[in-house]
Amino acid sequence: MTSNEEQEMELEALRSIYEGDDCFKELSPVSFQFRVGDLDESKSFLLDVSWPETYPETAPHISLDAFFNNRISPETKQLIISKLHEQVEANLGSVMMYTLFEWAKENQEMLMENHQPVVSAVTLISNSDTNSPVSVNKKKEKKEQLTKAQKRKMIGRTDNKGELPRGWNWVDVIKHVTEQNRRKRGRLKNLLKNLMH
Repeated sequence: MTSNEEQEMELEALRSIYEGDDCFKELSPVSFQFRVGDLDESKSFLLDVSWPETYPETAPHISLDAFFNNRISPETKQLIISKLHEQVEANLGSVMMYTLFEWAKENQEMLMENHQPVVSAVTLISNSDTNSPVSVNKKKEKKEQLTKAQKRKMIGRTDNKGELPRGWNWVDVIKHVTEQNRRKRGRLKNLLKNLMH
């Protein structure tokens, strides 16, 4: 069986196995993405895999360069790649995508056990002195999370004119309109009853 025939058969198998699975994405007939872990999970990662022309006789190209993985340290990425390459070596010569994906899922904890999320750095360049730009690393600021009590207090605050912001009492407006509609329906029901008797 030629490499192309094996690739076609494996592609059909992958499509049927992962149909409807949002972890698997076919980018082209020889290029795939597979997410290990849930989207909101800090220890999840996205594998980019592509087949060379002679796959499965030669190893697939595996990378973690997707933007999804930007919070994973280079050391952790290197560990994942090296462990996956061990699996590739063990399966070289036979179709292996399902085996690799499932192995990564089963060993996610081990692969990510030393994972410490990387905080992205932003480089700022000062425009005040164009001859010698100054680079400053600044950590992204985390948005302040408010408690329900703090949010309730903010709702009651007024602007600089002493007025509440537009739409501040929309909940009360909806309650009022709903109550009026309920009363009207009650009056109509009574009116219809009286007309029927």
